[in-house]
Amino acid sequence: MTTLLKSATIIDSSSPFHKQTKDILIIDGVISEINDTISEKDEYTIVSLDNLHVSTGWFDTSVSLGEPGYEERENIANGLDVAAKSGFTQIAINANTHPVVDNKSAVEFLINKAIHKPVSVFPIGALTQKSQGVEMAELYDMQQSGAIAFGDYKKPVENDNLLKIALLYAQNFDGLVLSFPKNNKIAGEGIANEGLNSTRLGLKGIPSLAEEIQVARDLFLLEYTGGKLHIPTISTEKSVQLIREAKSKGLHVTCSVAVHNLVITDDALHGFDANNNVNPPLRTEQDVIALVEGIKDGTIDIITSDHNPIDIEHKKVEFSISKSGTVGMESAFGALQTKLDLETIIKCLSDNPKTIFGLETSSIHINQKADLTLFNPEGEFKFSQEDILSTSKNSIFIGHNLKGKAYGIYAKNQLLLNT
Repeated sequence: MTTLLKSATIIDSSSPFHKQTKDILIIDGVISEINDTISEKDEYTIVSLDNLHVSTGWFDTSVSLGEPGYEERENIANGLDVAAKSGFTQIAINANTHPVVDNKSAVEFLINKAIHKPVSVFPIGALTQKSQGVEMAELYDMQQSGAIAFGDYKKPVENDNLLKIALLYAQNFDGLVLSFPKNNKIAGEGIANEGLNSTRLGLKGIPSLAEEIQVARDLFLLEYTGGKLHIPTISTEKSVQLIREAKSKGLHVTCSVAVHNLVITDDALHGFDANNNVNPPLRTEQDVIALVEGIKDGTIDIITSDHNPIDIEHKKVEFSISKSGTVGMESAFGALQTKLDLETIIKCLSDNPKTIFGLETSSIHINQKADLTLFNPEGEFKFSQEDILSTSKNSIFIGHNLKGKAYGIYAKNQLLLNT
């Protein structure tokens, strides 16, 4: 297969062609030529799109696809199609399934489902058996089968000693441990950020303290044990400060933030739309400002869509009894462009997550494997239900003004476009 990308602006700070508009010729999955103009031939697949930009492929580190067990929310085949059309060449799948991905067979099942797809799948194995927080799962066996990290999705490790042992044990095979930042005893039955809006609306609050006290505990344990810790989807100003201080001390800690926590505040709760029920909850404008600053100064390493399809039976209900979660891959790029510059977005969607999760990094060079995201950073539009590609339609961004769209991807010698 030979593909010619016409007049593509390259966004790749490690490439000699960074910010240059070039034609890119790809033969059998490898970049064979980059030049001002490359002649077209009949056998070429020509890609000529308005204001075409390309970067190294994006990697989403927190994706839930339902299968196995919750196929009514999203199956793997459709989820991978959504990922590709949203610009992601690689995704990490959470152990948010039934049964939980807590053994090597479950890991291999997910990987084999994507073997012929352009999007690569990297399972995150459960840290504990059945994600129940009692006994540690088979971490080493799962890693040998392809798991890239270990964490119980949206479930904090409540047993301090268990997290300590996991951090110590994982060092034997350079494993990455994830710890969701939430103290359930403090959060209680809360469903919204504890503050002015939750009080006005009569919603049970989750104080910022519930996240921050867990982050502080995790950092103390990491300082004691060593190893590698990743804290997914932080949401508060104090969490940013704690992680910034830990990094300054040399601790091997990384963290991510969900797109919606970067863009939307708890002011959106007025109206009681259950699509705004997410975990961690939407926070204040002050928190959002701190999160954006954390990305800019390198405290926050990764941005994730935190894609979590929820079926209509659990979303089209009262806010207080709805299930938390939002689909997010389709809207991720357009939403981020309302807050951050393009190069920062690419860094947090591509270079940083691949490095932290131990994936092979790439660059747009001649004779390099083509793993590319195709997109247009211009053009504003209002995101609607028709823009949702997922089986479930629970998007927090419905009705929001976004900027720019992903065209699709070229990866594993396959071209898949959302056109």
